[in-house]
Amino acid sequence: MKRSRGRPRQFDEAQALEAAGNVFWVNGFSATSLDDLAVAMGMNRPSIYGAFGDKEALYRRTLQQFGARMEAAMMDALDGQSDVRKALLSFYLAALGVYMSGPQAKGCLVMGTAVTASVSHPEIQADLLAVIKTIDKRLEKRFREGVSSGDLPCDFDAPSRALLAQSILHSLSLRARAGDTKSNLDKLIRSGVKLVLS
Repeated sequence: MKRSRGRPRQFDEAQALEAAGNVFWVNGFSATSLDDLAVAMGMNRPSIYGAFGDKEALYRRTLQQFGARMEAAMMDALDGQSDVRKALLSFYLAALGVYMSGPQAKGCLVMGTAVTASVSHPEIQADLLAVIKTIDKRLEKRFREGVSSGDLPCDFDAPSRALLAQSILHSLSLRARAGDTKSNLDKLIRSGVKLVLS
């Protein structure tokens, strides 16, 4: 029987990116080696280069994957409640569920790792700013909908409150990664909703 030759090794791209993302999430961009990634992804270094490019390109792909998942969850949370207060509460709780997932809370992959990497990597900085702007716009849109529906006063400053709302999101990520308790973060969420929408 003739054996086929030259057939590329099959792998699940989404799973490989998930595995790489988990390594970056724990170690950060700079401290993660290609050997670390190869072990986690179950791929050798040439295969990683062939499929994803260099370490920075792979890292950026993991940020894209994580960002897409978080954006979908954000949309579900913000659009799943007709009341804007319940929507914002759901948004924060959904994010906290991700930030505290796993045996050790890691916070947000993007905010926890891209902030430091962005200083010396302009493309990562651009990715980070794009994520921040996307969240700003989505929160602002939901607040404008709240004004239109009468949930929020007509003079509610949607753009500024969106920035404030996102700053609370960043605080949740930082505090989760620092080891703060779920109980404390839950209190921060509920106080944050009141502050943003007051």
